[in-house]
Amino acid sequence: MIRTPSPACVVLLVSSAVGVLCGQESAPTKQQSDEKAPAPSARKSPFIPAQAVQRGCNILLTMSAGDSKGEWPYEGVYHAVEGKGGAVIPIGYRVGGTAIVCDALITAPGYAESKARQDAVARGVGFILSACQHPYMQPSTEDKYDVRGWGHIYALHLFVKLAQRDLVPRAHTDDVKKATPWLLAALHTQALPTVGGWNYANRRGAAPFMTGPGLQALFAAAEAGHKVDPDVVTQALDALERARAQSGSIAYSVPPQARADTPEEKLRFMDKLEGSMGRMLVTEATLDLAGRGDQARLQAAVDAFFTHWNELEKRRKQGGTHLQPFGVAPYYFVYAHAYAAQAIERLRDTMARDEARAKLSELFANVEEDDGGWNDRIFERSRAFGTAMVVLALTAPQEPAPAAWPMNDQAKK
Repeated sequence: MIRTPSPACVVLLVSSAVGVLCGQESAPTKQQSDEKAPAPSARKSPFIPAQAVQRGCNILLTMSAGDSKGEWPYEGVYHAVEGKGGAVIPIGYRVGGTAIVCDALITAPGYAESKARQDAVARGVGFILSACQHPYMQPSTEDKYDVRGWGHIYALHLFVKLAQRDLVPRAHTDDVKKATPWLLAALHTQALPTVGGWNYANRRGAAPFMTGPGLQALFAAAEAGHKVDPDVVTQALDALERARAQSGSIAYSVPPQARADTPEEKLRFMDKLEGSMGRMLVTEATLDLAGRGDQARLQAAVDAFFTHWNELEKRRKQGGTHLQPFGVAPYYFVYAHAYAAQAIERLRDTMARDEARAKLSELFANVEEDDGGWNDRIFERSRAFGTAMVVLALTAPQEPAPAAWPMNDQAKK
């Protein structure tokens, strides 16, 4: 059962949230701009996306953790101190990672015939419901580094999707029905009131790569009939558009009013096109879903991803976070590919879309691990997140389009 948080709980710690789930920020260190990218692994057999999806699901089934084997925690460089147990994987990462894996397991073809996948999702949903009781999953507006919002975003997206597809595990039907509006309220509470959007690191500027997934979770909830505050959506969309520089790149963080291309609002090297691909893709795809899209900008984001892909590849499975010269952290790698798949499916030009699909599939083939998984980190447990995101990306061409925002900017409550 989900507990409605008391007023005291509503101010516990800070929220935030994809992409992908991300690592803690650290001071940038110097890195040579001519650093060589790791060589992609040579494939011994043709890469067939449908087969890769099934391999990925099989790997995910072997990676469950926890006492109930219903958890797929994402692990990054950020470890929190929650209670007296010392440094641990934050509960937001654990919930978000589990929700993404469950999403992949239900989305991949063959779910209706796979009792193993159904049982795994039932365990995962049970873990998420239990974890929502955790003190560090209660909504918070404290200005502090915290990642619980990632859990709220991806759990909300999963529960809405399960309900819409009539796939909620029978044992959890009532609790999922109660938890869904609770998760929605958490996102409303934690939205930045004067800035718009969400941020996992502080409450002073919207983080586009968190705000995009947050908005998409709200769009899905609204499409399913839940009440979503249009002002929260409008402010978050405005924040995404303020993040865009003249080059089309998207800044890492953007405060109220000022645009990303004004000198005083540039965040170190975090506004450069070469380091902005993942944020560009999720931003332009989300704006398109909201009725604010532009096909030229969307195509430019997809083109930038392929043009500058090597800057992502250089940082895959490397240490550190936002290193010079472009601020690419390793955890952007799979995130960028997942939202590249989404952006590609929003392209109206059939030829351009087909060409981009083929190029993306080839990139996935180049970085697939020997046993069929994907991992952009140095942590073994982040492999579940990487594999699940790739499964979702590879199934995007066959999946229904993500939910669009049904209200325009002038919509009233």
